[in-house]
Amino acid sequence: MPPMQPPTSPINIECSSDTLLVRVNRDFYGNGILVQLSELSLGPQSCNPSPQSNDTTIVFLINVQDCGSTLQVTSDNVIYSSVLTYSPLNNAAIIRTNPAVVPIHCIFPRQGNVSIMAVEPTWAPFSTTAFSHDKLIFSLRLMTEDWNGQRSSSVFQLGQSFNIEASVITENHMNLILFVDSCVATVSPDPSSSPSYEIISYNGCLMDALKDDTSSAFRSPRIQPDKLQFTVEAFRFLDVEVSVIYITCILKAVSATQVPDSMNKACSYNRDRKSWSPLEGSSDICQCCNTGGCQQPSALGGRRVNVGRPRGFWKRHAVGHHTEKHYQAILGPLLVIGAEHQPAPRTGLSRVSRTTSEPQTLELWVLVAVASTSLVVAAVGVACIGKLLLNRFSHKAVEQ
Repeated sequence: MPPMQPPTSPINIECSSDTLLVRVNRDFYGNGILVQLSELSLGPQSCNPSPQSNDTTIVFLINVQDCGSTLQVTSDNVIYSSVLTYSPLNNAAIIRTNPAVVPIHCIFPRQGNVSIMAVEPTWAPFSTTAFSHDKLIFSLRLMTEDWNGQRSSSVFQLGQSFNIEASVITENHMNLILFVDSCVATVSPDPSSSPSYEIISYNGCLMDALKDDTSSAFRSPRIQPDKLQFTVEAFRFLDVEVSVIYITCILKAVSATQVPDSMNKACSYNRDRKSWSPLEGSSDICQCCNTGGCQQPSALGGRRVNVGRPRGFWKRHAVGHHTEKHYQAILGPLLVIGAEHQPAPRTGLSRVSRTTSEPQTLELWVLVAVASTSLVVAAVGVACIGKLLLNRFSHKAVEQ
């Protein structure tokens, strides 16, 4: 192995056919406090760093099956999963840095030969951008506090907000209006995994706004028909080892002539008035948010999209004189720090902000790497490489 240089990002990984290489910058939080070898471990079996570690870089070099890695086989991939755990040593009664648990995945395609060469990760945005078969470009991304641009970090503290923008662009300039049918938060990229938390349900009801500890809402007025913005106050799952979450949403584009109804809406809950209010349309279209019985007001009946389907699926159907196009987009991983060991609310979530000062935030990401002779490298944060989108657009990856 060549001499180790400190990684330019906090954590870098490389996956080959049989090995996993993890390199960690000892200035883990970028605050000048160096991580000790004894504070880092890999996998459920808490494997120690390798002898290749030096003054600037902590190295783990293992077989992909070692240290308690788990194996998952899907129809397309073989996935080895592990975790990198940072447990800062306590100094008497105080602690100056946050612990962290970072999931790591090596994804290998089942078809074709796996390259024996390690794939070098590259950077990519941690938002979903995908192309439909009908020349539609769907996007789900994090925005800055003032909504003037894309957020450059996916690290949040409890008490901050996720400003999320969904959009669709058409190459043929057809007039569309965008809705978000559903959004679910999980600790893994699989939206059907557990634990999970529904943020938006029932074709556009922002259910998170019902909680007493949040002011989540759709942003009003809508800046343009093909964009929809909403705010969700940051949270993390309690009693869960990892500190990251993914948000998976079903985006829906319909003709701009579509009149808002119970199936095409964006409803926020006003706690003061104890009622739902739509971004557009009459207030009665939000009444079904209380009952969950949101159905298409026609003989065709309601058609709900299963959020658990693979990302990138498409569903087209006519509704009256309109055509709907759906896309499943994923945002994440988002690292949420602070407010550890707070009393658990009934929702199983924590939103309480820590009162003591936090160290400088760390650009931590879920680390995913794919080794293949045919796949084009893309990344989620430090490394996310995979054939995760539509077959026509397998070079795009989620980011975090």
